[in-house]
Amino acid sequence: MSAPDILTTTVGSYPVPDWLAAMPSEQAIIDATRVIFDTQRQAGVDLPTDGELYRFDINHPDTNGMIDYFVGSMGGISTEVGRSDGETFRKKAEMGWRAKPAGIVVGPLGEGSLNLLVDCLRASQVAGGEFKFTVTSPYMLARTLLDKHYGDFHSLMMAIADVLAEQVRGLPCQVLQVDEANIPGNPEDGPLAAEAINRVLDAVDGTTAVHFCFGNYGGQSVQKGSWKALLEFLDSLHADHLVLELAHRPDDDLDALAEIDTRIQLGLGVINIKVNHIETPEEVAAAIEAAEAKVGSGRVKYVHPDCGFWMLKRSVADRKIEALVKGRDLFLGK
Repeated sequence: MSAPDILTTTVGSYPVPDWLAAMPSEQAIIDATRVIFDTQRQAGVDLPTDGELYRFDINHPDTNGMIDYFVGSMGGISTEVGRSDGETFRKKAEMGWRAKPAGIVVGPLGEGSLNLLVDCLRASQVAGGEFKFTVTSPYMLARTLLDKHYGDFHSLMMAIADVLAEQVRGLPCQVLQVDEANIPGNPEDGPLAAEAINRVLDAVDGTTAVHFCFGNYGGQSVQKGSWKALLEFLDSLHADHLVLELAHRPDDDLDALAEIDTRIQLGLGVINIKVNHIETPEEVAAAIEAAEAKVGSGRVKYVHPDCGFWMLKRSVADRKIEALVKGRDLFLGK
């Protein structure tokens, strides 16, 4: 069967099964990953993710480990934060929503114990088909750190990008997605962030994507801004497609997206992950129709939730992805 004109996908995280949280082990993570893949495939999702279950950390529930999983494993970073370091970090206005740094950069960055190949191989063995693997953006990671080694933000960010670029080479996934939730609120840093994100994307052999949202800290947005202010930045990315938060964004955001370079395929957020409301297929189909009316027929190539599902209950997330697929099918007339 040929692929649909619009593919359904998830963004990254999925609710951690209660039994995995109660009795975590390597075998339990494998079994839970198999369940999460199978749940998505049974719902009809074309390009599922592994759910990022192995990244969850009960000590960092606000971001589901998307920050601490990476920086806590890299060489050159200490996660022991004393009083003076915490006070210094809290003076960074752009990170006011975070109480302390994810880590302290105390030396040259290296891979340390970070091993994305092992994580991706685990997923590939139970995926049951093509899947997407995710990695957090070097710009976003750099923002959460207190730097005591490099002395300037650009050097720190590019050092992180170099570590991640080596990590993503040759991963056994069909799509590699870079996640960035900080730049939408800091569009003036667009050229800076693009350099680092492209360093990672250029190391990928297969299809590349970049996910953007306005923050999902404890299930709430922490960034303010608009897609209009990011157009030049988005056009500069070496990505095959974008994965954009749009389900609860203002309608005029769609007008801006119509201007994105046509070489980049558009991914449309049509499921709001910040509420328990289960979208109907009709609501999803209407969202796709409204988007195509603005960006042009055939421009939308993916539909997905706005962000990851980690903060929702399985009973909610499972029904939301079912609605996602049914709504896409309704729009395509299947």
